[in-house]
Amino acid sequence: MSAFARLAALVRAALARLQERGELPRDLSFDAVVVEPPRDPAHGEAATNAALLLAKPAGKPPMELARALAAALAREPEVVAARAAPPGFVNLDLDPDFWRAEIRAALEAGTDYGRLDLGRGRPVNVEYCSANPTGPLHVGHGRGTVVGDALANLLAHMGYRVTREYYVNDAGAQIEALARSVHLRYREALGEPIGSFPEGLYPGEYLVPVGRALAERYGDRYRTAPESEWLDLFGREAVAAMLARIREDLAALGVRHDVFTSERALVEAGKVEEALDFLKSKGLLYTGTLPAPKGKPIEDWEPVPQLLFKATAFGDDTDRPLKRSTGHWTYFAADIAYHLDKWRRGFDWMIDVWGADHAGYVKRLQAAVKAFSDGAATLDVRLCQLVNLLDGGKPLRMSKRAGRIVTLRDVVEEVGKDVFRFVMLTRKNDAPLDFDLVAVTEQSKDNPVFYVQYAHARICSVFRHAREQGFPTAREELVRAPLERLSDPAELALVRALALWPRCLEQAARHGEPHRLAFFLVDLAGLFHALWTKGKEHPELRFLVAEDRPLALARLALLAAVRTVIAAGLGIIGVQPVEELG
Repeated sequence: MSAFARLAALVRAALARLQERGELPRDLSFDAVVVEPPRDPAHGEAATNAALLLAKPAGKPPMELARALAAALAREPEVVAARAAPPGFVNLDLDPDFWRAEIRAALEAGTDYGRLDLGRGRPVNVEYCSANPTGPLHVGHGRGTVVGDALANLLAHMGYRVTREYYVNDAGAQIEALARSVHLRYREALGEPIGSFPEGLYPGEYLVPVGRALAERYGDRYRTAPESEWLDLFGREAVAAMLARIREDLAALGVRHDVFTSERALVEAGKVEEALDFLKSKGLLYTGTLPAPKGKPIEDWEPVPQLLFKATAFGDDTDRPLKRSTGHWTYFAADIAYHLDKWRRGFDWMIDVWGADHAGYVKRLQAAVKAFSDGAATLDVRLCQLVNLLDGGKPLRMSKRAGRIVTLRDVVEEVGKDVFRFVMLTRKNDAPLDFDLVAVTEQSKDNPVFYVQYAHARICSVFRHAREQGFPTAREELVRAPLERLSDPAELALVRALALWPRCLEQAARHGEPHRLAFFLVDLAGLFHALWTKGKEHPELRFLVAEDRPLALARLALLAAVRTVIAAGLGIIGVQPVEELG
């Protein structure tokens, strides 16, 4: 049981005693009572909302109940002080031994410290990356990929049965544009001057090898052939080539998907018609017209009867069209079929990680999931804001249409997989992120990934020196260390920070926010570095005190626990902890 879970149990026990004395009604539920670290350390080491939560059903003023609860908690041996604070919080200071016990818990559990079976094997589908297979992945794709992959790792760590999925948008107009672009490169490979690319095609050099391979395979068979003879073939060949490259890009980032689902395969298998028939059977489709688009009037706009989904019945702003005037299905229709397919594969919880430019699409797809599952399935969408790519503070511009691309692979090869992954989680996914190729590789405290890796490497160096000096370093020996010898405020601050790891894991998993792990690791590393620096200034605080081996053993136990947590956190993020930094 984690430190804050133990505190919550302590608070509930104190509330139960108040019930026994008749100071609280017997029928009160304490399930929603929580104990958390206060935002302001001046308010104590922990705080509970119990009095605020229970005051109304108990028929008591919050502060009166808070004072009674504080008095009950003050009698507990773990509690040094309990204070009622307006408007009804109870703030707690704990005996240092309460926190020190977390060192032993971390050493005994290893990288499983803080791990909960939160999911209890519940299946969850996490779909991420899913870039259109019209070109190589770029840095923007990389952010969503890291967020999705770290989230999948986190949920798997906390007991969920996770499937990592990539949705291949290999149907529609963009694939036809890709096929035409590749045909130009194919003709170029045959020696024909092709000039500039028409508007709307993909002029990037990355398609040159694809055109060359087609020329080698088919000769000049399709050079002057009508489009109807090669469009579908070249589209399939180009998608296959782009997907092969995308898989290589993902592998370079340490990402592996369990499933690749093809939009084209769903369409060709009749899954779209099947999904819409299913919605129709529920009375959720109709033929109608939509109001004119909001904003500036469009002169030639006129209402056109369309096949519509009753999205407004499930929380959307307007009903949504499913078929274009050309007779082709909309992207939305295909996405309904895709998510219905997920649900029928056993996923009642689906998480999609998208770029922020798809924000307007969220409500309609959530409405569709709610509709076809009768509310039994949930679709959570994580939107990732843009990445501003910089080089020494100067913006790097890119454009797929113009053929100017800084690929994900380029960046990963320059800065390293671990740096890229960690930096992508140094901001919440819905906040813009600056990625400076120079700053992210600097070895300074302003570089968060270096700061955390350096903490791990420094601890490893302490253990190397400890072994050289004959100190015991095995886990089974450190577990028996006299932890009561840890008494300096900087040591205790590090111990209290360590004890927050189980709560961080649980909160990150419950809210689907893997960036919390990166934030935590930076804070933990900062407290470790502060203790290291303090030891440099005050010899009595050095980790390896030759004349006081029990104290050295206690400090080694603390460092081993911190190293364990850093390694566990980096592992979930997908970063390899290092033992030495060059």
